[in-house]
Formats: sequence, C-alpha cells, structure tokens
Amino acid sequence: MKTVYSKPGNGVAIAFVSDARLHQYVRLRFTPSISFGIRKIEYTLATADRDSFKVFEKSVESVFLIFPLEIKIQSKRQGNFSAYIIGGGGYNLDLVARKKAGSSGGANQLDDNVKLTRDDFFYSAGGGTDFYLKYFKLGLELKLLIGTRNMLKAE
Repeated sequence: MKTVYSKPGNGVAIAFVSDARLHQYVRLRFTPSISFGIRKIEYTLATADRDSFKVFEKSVESVFLIFPLEIKIQSKRQGNFSAYIIGGGGYNLDLVARKKAGSSGGANQLDDNVKLTRDDFFYSAGGGTDFYLKYFKLGLELKLLIGTRNMLKAE
C-alpha cells in the first residue's frame, strides 16, 4: 500500500443534552450522541513488481457513539434570541469497526486492504444560537470535531 487518504462526507447525529450552570453565561455540557455518517477513503496499491499503482476509492458507512464534554459560553439573551460558542473534547467509538484485526467482517474494512481502529479522542469547537419559543427552546449548532489519533491500523 502506497497512500491512504480520507475525504469528508455527510452525516446526521442525534444527541441528548445535559447541562450544568457554572456561571450566569457559562455552562458545562455533556451531550452523548449517536452519529450516522459516510466517509470516502482513497488508497493506492502497488502491483507485485511495484512498477505500477492502482487507485481505489471506497465509501465507508460508520456509526459513531460520541461522548463530548464541553464548555458553552453564552451571550446575554436579547428578546427571544441568544448566541454562544462552545469548545471541549471527548471520546468517539466507531461501532462498525472490526473488533479484532484477525476477525472478518466490519463494513469499513475495505476488502482487508485498509483496517480502521474503533476509538478516538477529539477536540471540538463551534458556535450556535438559541431561540426561545413559547413551550420550548430551539437550538441550532455548527460544531467541528478534530480527531487526535491516526485511525489507520498498521499491519
């Protein structure tokens, strides 16, 4: 194998929000979630005599359990609106990844040429807005998670 590249893909996440107020505008949040996503992995394999290469691209479906712990700094509420920034870190577990290198099977093992690990730690940063409606609060958030480990298994 010569190269391996990961391309971003789309996904959706469902989360539960638990919130502890540290100060009037500062909160500690734990938002465990399940995320369904697709990644594209492009890898290059050399022929047996190493005189040519073939490029493969595979779509990898993944289901992640995400456990972030974050600090939320919120603006003062203006009418029915407030904005915030958020940052922190956490743990990420890929439920589709192969448990043991010798076992056959997870959908993200790419014909046994590329093997991915199950877990990762990450940093997170983002921002959002809260809209206060009559019976509930609607929050819209955009967040970036940056993994700290190389997810490629070396074998």
